[in-house]
Amino acid sequence: MSSSIKIESVVKEKTRMGECPVWEERETALVYVDINSQKVCRWSPLSNEVQSVSVDARVGSVALRQCGGYVIALGTRFAFLDWDTQAVTTILELEQDKPNNRFNDGKVDPKGRFFAGTMAEETAPGFRARHQGALYTLYPDHSVIKQLDQLDISNGLDWSLDHRTFFHIDSLAYAVHAFSYDVHTGKIACPKLLYHLEKEEQMPDGMCVDAEGKLWVACIDGGRVIRIDPETGKRIQTVRLPTPRITSCCFGGKDYSEMYVTSAYDGLDETTLAKEPHAGEIFKQLPSFPES
Repeated sequence: MSSSIKIESVVKEKTRMGECPVWEERETALVYVDINSQKVCRWSPLSNEVQSVSVDARVGSVALRQCGGYVIALGTRFAFLDWDTQAVTTILELEQDKPNNRFNDGKVDPKGRFFAGTMAEETAPGFRARHQGALYTLYPDHSVIKQLDQLDISNGLDWSLDHRTFFHIDSLAYAVHAFSYDVHTGKIACPKLLYHLEKEEQMPDGMCVDAEGKLWVACIDGGRVIRIDPETGKRIQTVRLPTPRITSCCFGGKDYSEMYVTSAYDGLDETTLAKEPHAGEIFKQLPSFPES
């Protein structure tokens, strides 16, 4: 089913590659990254202002810390970011043998572990070394394990409401996979294909889970987010957005009923950009959840 939900552009300050939105209750703000501008950003819906902190490498993901501040995955390292001082403190360097790799999407699991994956950058237009990426988990004691390797572009991730299943996207597989997940150890196992994207949906990017346990997948170059029922593996809703490069999504707002959707303008040529005035903006929707 295709939905005609009202979409509102709420952050007009454009991002080259907006990604990894996460709602921060204590700041009443949406936190996200602009990967290619090497910035962590924070937008307040109350003031409608965007603040940002520049870092020294492409930053793939950001997550909240219980004690305040953020954990980020930038370049090929995990680090803490103190928003007030703008200090970045490295926790651990990884993949130093892969100079073309960088971290991409990441998210904190139900027990406070930070999952984040890597990918190879293009070394020439349209050329990317294959199977160079991996998925890591940073534990609260700062230890790190590798959960998956041989990935192309480790991307969207989230957990089922009962904390028994982990969902993950490797973008160049054009699919969402489900893994068994042990909430006590943080380990994942037993991958199975959940959903393979259709041609017009293009490539899967970021992902989140809603209050009903359904998945929302951002389709980069598909100009949409799609809603998938993990019980059946079927798409149950499509929401089209007013720009093609849709990158990620999360729920936020006072009661987490608002979906925020990030986008990008990098990757669009000048002719296309002239026709896409909303490229790189962040959108808000109040989704309805029809089951047809």
